[in-house]
Amino acid sequence: MTQNKQTPVGSGFTAASTAEDVLAGIDLTGKNVIVTGGHRGLGLETTRALSKAGASVTVAVRNPESAAAALEGIDRVEPSQLDLLDPKSIDDFVDRYLATGRPLHILINNAGIMAGPLHRDARGYESQFATNHLGHFQLTLGLLPALKAAHGARVVNVTSGGHRLSDIRWDDPHFTHDYDPLLAYGQSKTANVLFAVEMERRWSQYDIHAFAAHPGIVITTNLGPHLTEGETRTPWLSTAELHAMGLTDAEGNQVLDPSRERKTPQQGASTAVFGATNPQLETHGGTYLKDNGISPLDTDTETNFHDQDVRSDVVPHAINPTSAERLWTLSEHLTNH
Repeated sequence: MTQNKQTPVGSGFTAASTAEDVLAGIDLTGKNVIVTGGHRGLGLETTRALSKAGASVTVAVRNPESAAAALEGIDRVEPSQLDLLDPKSIDDFVDRYLATGRPLHILINNAGIMAGPLHRDARGYESQFATNHLGHFQLTLGLLPALKAAHGARVVNVTSGGHRLSDIRWDDPHFTHDYDPLLAYGQSKTANVLFAVEMERRWSQYDIHAFAAHPGIVITTNLGPHLTEGETRTPWLSTAELHAMGLTDAEGNQVLDPSRERKTPQQGASTAVFGATNPQLETHGGTYLKDNGISPLDTDTETNFHDQDVRSDVVPHAINPTSAERLWTLSEHLTNH
């Protein structure tokens, strides 16, 4: 059974709105925020916009020293070490944050990798599922005391229309057979949505509300398969494929058309910021957002990731409440949390 909470509401914003646009008139002074991967691409624009609105932002990043340069000039921001593939690093980050005694008003699970060659963490888990979902699952559960202490908190999982590519592979989530990088990415993005659905069911009683946000297509965000800081594998799309999809022109320049998903980083960051701060969403938790609004449910699940017009509305397998509960239980088992 799929519970459909995906009823669009008129937010007043569009696909072209930026993170600063959706924060107009919102004062985040005194609010504490964590953004994973908040030092580059969409994460950096998210950090910058939230700071400008008055928030204090902790940027969770593998290499705080290199992140510091990217964050220079942004007020009330501090980098803190976090490796989403390392369970001890996650626990250490959580311990450091909880030791400050600060409530956590906004958690944006933004960091991610995409469609690289098969790589496994020390536990043998496929890296996209481990990074994009399991690492954030462990982090979020660990930060629950700080989220509760906010007496009104938001958690936003940055997902993708790529969730349409794959449901959770319940029989083989770690791709012990027949690894496909895009299917692995799709599975991890479905997990981001299902995590928000179940988090809302479990934690809304604490006034913690969860969302999954699709940013659109932002080809300048360094989302490719960065397995370690500074290490870049072969891009998941070639120059020819980018052009064939209409993402670049004949000269290789990025094509911008927000109405067709092609966005600047500032536009791409807006939907996660919208999910984290917009008052309208207070009673709409557990939903998948796109273009600064709630996505309608698309029951036609056909997806061709290389089409000129990539479909990105949410599909039933990503919001199925039975699957969401099942994934939570599986994730607890896999992370020993």
